[in-house]
Amino acid sequence: MASVSYHIANLLEKMTSNDKDFRFMATNDLMTELQKDSIKLDDDSERKVVRMLLKLLEDKNGEVQNLAVKCLGPLVNKVKEFQVETIVDTLCSNMISDKEQLRDISSIGLKTVISELPPSSTALAASICKKITGRLTSAISKQEDVSVQLEALDILGDLLSRFGGLLISFHPSIMQSLLPQLSSPRLAVRKRAIIAIGYLVMSCNYTLFNELIEFLLNELIKNTSTSTTRTYIQCVGAISRQAGHRFGEHLEKMVPPIVRFCREEDDELREYCLQAFESFVRRCPKEISPFVQEIIKICLLYICHDPNYNYDDDDDDAMETEDDEEDEEEDEEYSDDDDMSWKVRRAAAKCLDAVIGTRHEMLMDFYKNVSPALIARFKEREENVKADIFHAFVTLLRQTRPTITSDPDAMEQDGGPVSMLQTQISDIVKAIHKQLREKSVKTRQGCFSLLTELVLVLPGALAKHFDQLVPGIIYSLGDKNSSSNMKIDTLSFLNTILIHHQPAVFLPHIKILVPPIVHAVSDPFYKITSEALLVTQQLVKVIRPLEEPVQFNHKPFVPELYQCTLKRLKAADIDQEVKERAISCMGQIIRNMGDSLSSELRECLPIFLERLKNEITRLTAVKALTMIAGSPLKIDLKPILDEGIPVLASFLRKNQRALKLSTLTCLDVLVKCYGASLSSNMIYEVMNEMSPLINENDLHVSQLTLNLLTSISKTHKSCMASLHNEILPQILQLIQSPLLQGGALTALLELFQALVLTGLPKHGFRDFLQLLITPIYNPTTTTSMGFAVHKQAFHSIAKCVAALTMKCPGEVNNVVIQFVKDVKNPKSTDSIRFFALLALGEIGKHIDLSGHNEIQTVILDSFSSHNEEVKAAASYALGNVSVGNLPKFLPFVLKEIENQPKRQYLLLHSLKEIISCESTSTAGVDNLKPYVASVWSMLFNHCECPEEGTRNVVSECLGKLTLIDPANLLSNLKNHLNSQSALTRSTVVTAIKFTISDQPQGIDNLLRNCIGDFLKTLQDPDLNVRRVALVTFNSAAHNKPSLIRDLLDKVLPHLYNETKVRKELIREVEMGPFKHTLDDGLDIRKAAFECMYTLLDSCLDRLDIFEFLNHVEDGLKDHYDIKMLTYLMLVRLAHLCPSAVLQRLDRLVEPLRATCTTKVKAHSVKQEFEKQDELKRSAMRAVASLLAIPDADKSPQMNEFLSQIKQSTELAAMFESIQKDAQTSPTDIMMMDTS
Repeated sequence: MASVSYHIANLLEKMTSNDKDFRFMATNDLMTELQKDSIKLDDDSERKVVRMLLKLLEDKNGEVQNLAVKCLGPLVNKVKEFQVETIVDTLCSNMISDKEQLRDISSIGLKTVISELPPSSTALAASICKKITGRLTSAISKQEDVSVQLEALDILGDLLSRFGGLLISFHPSIMQSLLPQLSSPRLAVRKRAIIAIGYLVMSCNYTLFNELIEFLLNELIKNTSTSTTRTYIQCVGAISRQAGHRFGEHLEKMVPPIVRFCREEDDELREYCLQAFESFVRRCPKEISPFVQEIIKICLLYICHDPNYNYDDDDDDAMETEDDEEDEEEDEEYSDDDDMSWKVRRAAAKCLDAVIGTRHEMLMDFYKNVSPALIARFKEREENVKADIFHAFVTLLRQTRPTITSDPDAMEQDGGPVSMLQTQISDIVKAIHKQLREKSVKTRQGCFSLLTELVLVLPGALAKHFDQLVPGIIYSLGDKNSSSNMKIDTLSFLNTILIHHQPAVFLPHIKILVPPIVHAVSDPFYKITSEALLVTQQLVKVIRPLEEPVQFNHKPFVPELYQCTLKRLKAADIDQEVKERAISCMGQIIRNMGDSLSSELRECLPIFLERLKNEITRLTAVKALTMIAGSPLKIDLKPILDEGIPVLASFLRKNQRALKLSTLTCLDVLVKCYGASLSSNMIYEVMNEMSPLINENDLHVSQLTLNLLTSISKTHKSCMASLHNEILPQILQLIQSPLLQGGALTALLELFQALVLTGLPKHGFRDFLQLLITPIYNPTTTTSMGFAVHKQAFHSIAKCVAALTMKCPGEVNNVVIQFVKDVKNPKSTDSIRFFALLALGEIGKHIDLSGHNEIQTVILDSFSSHNEEVKAAASYALGNVSVGNLPKFLPFVLKEIENQPKRQYLLLHSLKEIISCESTSTAGVDNLKPYVASVWSMLFNHCECPEEGTRNVVSECLGKLTLIDPANLLSNLKNHLNSQSALTRSTVVTAIKFTISDQPQGIDNLLRNCIGDFLKTLQDPDLNVRRVALVTFNSAAHNKPSLIRDLLDKVLPHLYNETKVRKELIREVEMGPFKHTLDDGLDIRKAAFECMYTLLDSCLDRLDIFEFLNHVEDGLKDHYDIKMLTYLMLVRLAHLCPSAVLQRLDRLVEPLRATCTTKVKAHSVKQEFEKQDELKRSAMRAVASLLAIPDADKSPQMNEFLSQIKQSTELAAMFESIQKDAQTSPTDIMMMDTS
């Protein structure tokens, strides 16, 4: 401490030196000291340092002054509060000094202090801010000197933006000092006053806000002078930009006068009016709705407002001639400095952009009225305005894109946005293709970005117009006419259009396109080369598509494309991206044109081998090699296989998942296509690396490894003899994994079928059967449920046994007899019975077992087992065995359902299994059709069963049967909606849920026409029917939103109605000495909120977000389960529609605060504490999401809640960990994706 004081004292002494260099060096050293975290000053040193620095602000030398000001920043955090006050006092006094230099340096000092004040130390910040504010407001009000006023306004703006919330008591006096400045004779003063007012409205209270709006309204109505009216309109725009969420309620009064001012002959005024409209549209989306049509009309009028220029349409055609360059020069020469009309046009374009971007529901209207007007204005002469017009049109195209992705049928709708866009394409191309030859790079870039977006929205759109675009593309690829960015944008567009159009479109132009692309590949700038290689790769697919042959001679272009790519492939000293794209491009060239390059391959393939050995390029090289190996041209890869296969085998050891996956795919293709060229040693080398890859930790890697083994067993049977050593134990372990399913399981079944056909010793049917069933018949351990292996493993092993049996028909009889015996044997364990029944089911699904007479009896007897899993397996077995011979077994199952009421649930499960299996194939559907009528009538006999579980199975059977004959059965289901029985109605509505899937189906159009009738059950008098109607609605919204999008206007009021707590459904139950409250409406409310959450993902554009938020707000005060759901919704809403949430922030914070500050009763059980803790954590996540909305931290309620969190140790720690998680989660997701 003493040494620091001594050092500081030494520096202070030097600062008094007459030599300016000494003063400068000492101040610089002080700065270095102050920036150290470890420095601690005693009171005396603090006082001396502060006094000295303030004195140096008046130093004669400017450099010393500047350094002294910079020192104030770190100093503020190192000295005590009263010293900071001294600094601020002195700086404020200097602000009104006569010396201009001192005023300037002091204002910089004040800004530095404000920016460095620690926000965490609220007390210090508050006291300093209060000190400064009083001085600033008086300086603003009383100063004659404009420069002082400007500085003071600037500092006040900084102060309000950082600490507006701490100055609430000063807000009235700040506003009184600012409002008169709006009519100041100096425009600069007005501008800064507007900025300060913008920051003030973020944190001021409602009374003051309303006063401000009233003042502005009155002034606008008075309209004393055009100059001040402009300023007031600018101010209104700034307020709505900064505090749109509070401004909405005043729009009704504010818009009409601004609309009136639009009609005045004053371009500057019009510009400000349009800017204000843009701000209203973006920040107050709901409240501006009644005025949107009028705003669009005004924008369309003023986007053409160009009184000083005559757009002569006849000249358009002349631009095609050689004189177009001269015409452009004349355009540039024409410049009227007083012409402000371009600003009006630009403001109109930006306002239209805002309307289009926020009003998805008006898309059709935009295509009718706005789109033609924008296309007509593509001829705009002012470059900046043209860029905004292009941007507005791009926004329109982007708005069209979501309807395509979320609603696959939007493309087919007649008169939909997409079909209207289709009709306008020729106009768009006509308006744009001439501009592609303009000198202006900005214009051309705008054209290409618009065309790119157009192609992404409507693939194939430019097929008929490509010949008009070619000259423009060639022009922009020429060296004389383009900057680097221009070339990159042109190439990027070319790549997009090549991907999204048929090859035939480009073939007539290949001769002209190839030379500039080849030239671009050789460009010295790596970004151009990289983009050009992408285009070349795409071009190769176009010139010689392998899928469908085209009548085009590609051979003349092969040498040129090959040579330019080879040059880049050989180069070692180039950018990483170029290296990778050169490898991919060459891979494509060899794949598609390798038959014309037989001599060149000797030079090229060794380079691939080099790239394969290089750690940086190996992944790309593996993918390129896969591409070449899979070519139908049968490229000769023998020269590199001897050296390449061991390298590929070594990649299977690497700890890089993407490399493993690509290598396994590559090896599989090589084994299939070049099996004969691979020696046994090569195969062994690959197989040695396989056993660690087969495990449950990464099923995708396991799947590809199993696929590769299957391919090897077909081409190199002898190599499979070594399988038993290491690989087979791993496979047998994988079969027992509870995670095994899907693609990995299918790959495993194929492998066993391939192995049993090899005919090798130890690879016989009995060998594998024994290995598979040993863990069940001779278990070494048991699971927690008392079974030999995990439940899922029984299913996997049964499927493997069935797969083996199908390939060995001679073994079927013995195996089935053995399994039947095992089920009958009283000494068999439950595990054995469970497995034997599953195996019989799996075998019976593919092979007719009706010859085994006792199989029916044995399975039915198992329905009486004491073990529930064995019963379920028996039900599964009966269903699957029936699939093998429907005429024999299905009537039997139906008869049993009627005659055995106690076994009904299990028998219905068997029936569900039959319908599920048969409905997956056309042959199965044909087999089932004769029985549909009898099954249908039987199911309706049971749809009033009191057991909900049974009714659900009946619903699933009905739903799946409906898919077989939708035309007749759907209307039959619909008729049952009028049933008197609530149970029948609920069964029928649930059945509809099983007809909806996320894949396109034949029933979709029929469903679309009648789903509205099923959803009318949302008004059913029965609570349970309404609940299942909500579950069905949720399924439709999640899997196929197009079914319900157009019904939302009718459905949403009933959906929202179910989110309300109904007192009549709450009852008290006595449980011994205690009274327990039961809410029968909880399940239906939960279902309603789940639907709301789904709609956020699938139909956001059809929701009135403010109405939606009202019900979310109610949910925040509901039961635990519903609170958890609404917190998730808040997180989504904050991300999807931040401006709407911001408008409701104050109302949303209150219930969140209530949850976070609730205390659990001291004598509560442990679960209660855990539940409350989880609830708080979820609420905090919602708070963190709300805080991520721009300007959310300006809300007084939110700030109050945050300070409450900081004061509670428990809440502060929880909130901090949630914020850390929120920051790391996006990167975590990326890491998962790239792994």
